Amino acid sequence: MADDVAIKDRLVTVFGGSGFVGRHVVRELANRGWRVRVACRRPDLAFFLQPLGRVGQVTAVQANLRYPDSVAAALRGADAVVNLVGVLAEGGRQTFEAVHGFGAAAVGKAAGAAGIRNVVHLSAIGADAESPAAYARTKARGEAAIREAAPDTVIFRPSVIFGPEDGFFNRFAAMARFMPVLPLVGAETKLQPVFVGDVATAIADAVEGKAKAGTTYELGGPEVATLKDLVAYTCDQTGRKRLLAPLPHGAGRAMALVTEILAKASLGLFPAMLTTTRDQVEMLGADNVVSDAAKAEGRTLEGLGVAKESFRAIVPTYLWRYRATGQYDTRKLA
Repeated sequence: MADDVAIKDRLVTVFGGSGFVGRHVVRELANRGWRVRVACRRPDLAFFLQPLGRVGQVTAVQANLRYPDSVAAALRGADAVVNLVGVLAEGGRQTFEAVHGFGAAAVGKAAGAAGIRNVVHLSAIGADAESPAAYARTKARGEAAIREAAPDTVIFRPSVIFGPEDGFFNRFAAMARFMPVLPLVGAETKLQPVFVGDVATAIADAVEGKAKAGTTYELGGPEVATLKDLVAYTCDQTGRKRLLAPLPHGAGRAMALVTEILAKASLGLFPAMLTTTRDQVEMLGADNVVSDAAKAEGRTLEGLGVAKESFRAIVPTYLWRYRATGQYDTRKLA
């Protein structure tokens, strides 16, 4: 945080602030002088966020979206709220409905009861009440629920988010280290990877009132590429020559069912990076890019005035660790 940035007498509560996107949002808000209260299930695991601000500027409190009282407590005295909580796969009590649907509604209702109109919610491109994927259906229900309780809520729908701690490029790079063949479900599905720093900037701008209240924005990076192209790029950056094997939808569902069974039967010992769910297969059946309507109406990063970073400029800075000799890959002995 810059020394010349004064800490403002304003407090923002960030639900899910200790996650992948959350840590970048917390840093961006702290850099702008906000006092940040990070609400998460395990505040003892969020201490790493404190150095992102000055002493006492970033604090963590316990909250669980499945328990409305804890949500209300986390919002006491807050001027704004950001909800980043989401899961890509269900596990235990962390179901899509509990997190995306009920959880978003709890945040919206608590914000309304506390008189907080400055609400920002992170959803996903593809959120659709009629989608064959439960992830997308519950994302849509969450949007509707939080917007009903807090009409001025600004909703962001990003495409695949990338950054140093992402679960996309890192996952395929890790798989390529020991798998000679990479099976790809939805190989021709189009994606528009967006940098986590750009998403964080957009969210912070919305918190500061620079986004139109009650609007849904779609966030995508400067390039559109197929899943196969992105995995090929990952292999190239890590120096791995791998066979990319596109799988038809039916075969993908069968593979996902097998990995789901293995994950449950092994009591969590089956590698997470090899686990694909049938719901994820359904999501890969549709393109994940910014819509023409969002572009025309300025509901994009460009519309917010945020300069977009290309994955080609950022991804190589953290995929080097998957190369055979890591950061020394380009060095040769004389």
